[in-house]
Amino acid sequence: MKIGCGFLAAMMAEESVRACACGCGVFDVGTSSMLPSGQGGMAWVQYAFQDQNRNWSGTSQAPAAGNDDKDIATSFVTVGVQYMISRSWGVQVEFPYDARYFKTTDDSGNIVSRAWSGLGDLRVEGIYTGFSEDLSSGVVFGLKLPTGRFNYDADVVDRDSQLGSGSTDALIGGFHRGHLSAEHQLDWFGQLLLDVPMFIQDGYRPGLELDTALGLNYNGLWIGRVGIVPIAQVIFSERTSDSGPNSASPVASGYQRLMLAPGVEIHAHPFRFYADIELPVYQNFTGNQLAASILVKAGFSVMF
Repeated sequence: MKIGCGFLAAMMAEESVRACACGCGVFDVGTSSMLPSGQGGMAWVQYAFQDQNRNWSGTSQAPAAGNDDKDIATSFVTVGVQYMISRSWGVQVEFPYDARYFKTTDDSGNIVSRAWSGLGDLRVEGIYTGFSEDLSSGVVFGLKLPTGRFNYDADVVDRDSQLGSGSTDALIGGFHRGHLSAEHQLDWFGQLLLDVPMFIQDGYRPGLELDTALGLNYNGLWIGRVGIVPIAQVIFSERTSDSGPNSASPVASGYQRLMLAPGVEIHAHPFRFYADIELPVYQNFTGNQLAASILVKAGFSVMF
């Protein structure tokens, strides 16, 4: 099951702010095609993208002059494998590879940019679905490992904008799904994932992050053996402030965000395609941070 980066802080007083927000954990919820449905395996590749180019403070957009950081555009590519050893127990591993463009103001007041790519932070999770015969409920538990680089061009790219966090995190989550119609054509599902940093490196502790999704899907559309499943979701994310001597300050990190995410799945066993668009309808950022106006996600999976 796919249930499953940071923020920069503020300079004080009249000084300009350097702050951004990744919040990439949101791409690990709201993916109903990743929920386990029985013994066996699944492999997938997922692509997600967000362009953080608007300065946001509190619940509204803020002047760009209040933030030294100007743009963060990131492509997230994740390759994953899930295998249910039995009806109750399974494992999942995710290998992320990210590409990022970052525009900011350097210490001399010049606008500079950097573009780089590399391995992100590996995720390893266990899955338990033995609460009921229909596998409608499950929990996940595991670790996010510090495999992503967190010191790329450190004079320009702050810890909050690196591809890796440098921390080892505990991952704790769960899901539940049910039927809303007797014919099982209209279903609902809920997911959540809590990311808790435990062990850190080089004086930077990312904020604790909670990502949740609640969705409806309609299973009654078929063209031959191909199923087309419309999905409507509400996604909520919250992240606490960063801390540590190498986070600029907790003054400009941490947020709450609510998004509407229409999507679609296409089923042609053993293949599945999934895509959604995530639209923020409420955002509350601590301090000045960069925010994206839209997030997109698409994935392709095969059962085996």
